[in-house]
Amino acid sequence: MSCLETRGEDLLLRIHVQPGAKSSAVAGRHGDAVKIRLRARPVEGAANAALCAFLCASLGLSRRQVALLRGETARDKVIAIHAPGSAARALLQEWTQDSSPATENP
Repeated sequence: MSCLETRGEDLLLRIHVQPGAKSSAVAGRHGDAVKIRLRARPVEGAANAALCAFLCASLGLSRRQVALLRGETARDKVIAIHAPGSAARALLQEWTQDSSPATENP
């Protein structure tokens, strides 16, 4: 699986999470995944909730459009994004490029 795949109307995004960072941001590529740094600690699902909130805010999506498919307790995760025909696709493709700059979320 590459960083970003299309399955029907959904996009599958492979993510490598770094919890406990100074700020939440997209940090480019990490192997075959997009690396995302999160302020949240990996305690009682806080990092997973923060990841979904970060993706929703960054991509302009509602919470129901983002779902964690795999990796609930791991750093490597697969996220399903239901955003047919949206601007989110272009931003996700930008994130999956090898030389993408960090994108911070306040």
